[in-house]
Amino acid sequence: MSVDQTPTQDVSGSTKGESPYSGMLVVLAGGIAMALIVLSIGLIGRSSGGDGDSGKAAGGGATNVAVDLSEFKISGDLNVASGGTLDITNKGSQIHNLVIDGGGKTSDLNGGESESLAVDVAPGTHVVYCSISGHREAGMEAELTVTEGSGGSGEGASTSGSASTSHSTDEMTIDDYVKMDQQMLDSFNPFVEVVKTGKANTKGIGGKDLEPNIVTEDGVVWKEWTLTAEIVDWEISPGKTVKAWTYNGTVPGPILRGEVGDHIRVKLINKLPMGTDIHMHGMILPNDMDGVAPLTQDLVPAGGTFTYQYEVTEPAIAMYHPHHHGQMTVVNGMWGAMIFSPKGGGGMSDYTIPRGKTVSGVTIPADLKVAQEHNMVLNDAGVIGLSLNGKSFPATEPYSLKTGDWMLVNYYNEGLQYHPMHLHQFPQLVIARDGIPLDYPYFADTISVGPGERYTVLFQATKPGIWVWHCHILTHAESEEGMFGMVTALAVAD
Repeated sequence: MSVDQTPTQDVSGSTKGESPYSGMLVVLAGGIAMALIVLSIGLIGRSSGGDGDSGKAAGGGATNVAVDLSEFKISGDLNVASGGTLDITNKGSQIHNLVIDGGGKTSDLNGGESESLAVDVAPGTHVVYCSISGHREAGMEAELTVTEGSGGSGEGASTSGSASTSHSTDEMTIDDYVKMDQQMLDSFNPFVEVVKTGKANTKGIGGKDLEPNIVTEDGVVWKEWTLTAEIVDWEISPGKTVKAWTYNGTVPGPILRGEVGDHIRVKLINKLPMGTDIHMHGMILPNDMDGVAPLTQDLVPAGGTFTYQYEVTEPAIAMYHPHHHGQMTVVNGMWGAMIFSPKGGGGMSDYTIPRGKTVSGVTIPADLKVAQEHNMVLNDAGVIGLSLNGKSFPATEPYSLKTGDWMLVNYYNEGLQYHPMHLHQFPQLVIARDGIPLDYPYFADTISVGPGERYTVLFQATKPGIWVWHCHILTHAESEEGMFGMVTALAVAD
């Protein structure tokens, strides 16, 4: 399929809507205090910051230089006098640190935290980098120029620039702990308000079904979708808006659904400032439709278009995203789900659910009906950061069921790290991996989802209450300021 460089009109087509919260309101009306969430989650607020001498300025009249860390770059005026200090701030959403090759190293910093690092190396050029796995390779490496300076720690030494925004537990007072307690409790308030009112606390809802256009050519029926790659303002959490890279203006992009035997066309319109492509991860397709420029197609330039077309031959729980500069574009928001079920209209639940089988002593009902089916897309980097379906707590969507209901969930990991997803109380039956049904399903209360993986799980809500659902890497779910990131809740009504 050739590349058309003629700019074309933006076609959004994504649907907006609000989640049903009636079940949650019933639970809250029954007198279950939200404080139980805090008690039940079992996460302890993390105190972090410098440990030892790494956050202390060397002094001696040397220069203090501000350095910013983010996904995935080190920025600032990297020119400092020997004996000076680097005042380092993590302005990203992931944990970062800074290492001076042959010199010192900061502690691991959460987003928003700062620390000062003494420049205790000789004048010259030195490499600085983040030592968190994969971050240096993703671009967090730079050169630091160290010039002659007075150095030392003698009389007149300066300790200015020790700008840590957090502290070790050894330095904390009772008042500090009381403040942390209150911040943790207060962080739930916006989420509770969503439950009470049924109204989202941020603008924008992603991951909605996009209906295809149906056309017939030479006796062949085609399902056609248009995906427009564009940068838009996207509200991650209340008051925090970022420049997200999107399909059709939402994070996640729209869901594309169909059946085996469908002839599909996906037209890409590129409104990005750079070239792009679409890789349909998990779909069985012809090589020239694989979306890996320049190996399988020409790069689609800014203002250009490209149409992917093929026949769907296998069921799939797949994802679409760019392959070109995916380290930036994907984590910044360019992803969406593709779900193609077996021919016949039964849906993926008929394909994946082991009805009538016994797993670990539990018999799955032969007549099981799924009350709700959801996708949960995990991310941890870029401007989107630690999030579920493009939102960070308290903007994450709450879920509600009635006692006895079954829910099917497809986890997608579009981030850079593994995420152990833990649902309180209800064991999750893992029934498919990467869209492939398992011959031997198994129960687990925590499912570790790696980058690029999809896990399909099934569970039954057997007890009423509000049950927390979160990533069990604790720094992905909370900070000293309270809950954030990869957290939501499931309310089960009687």
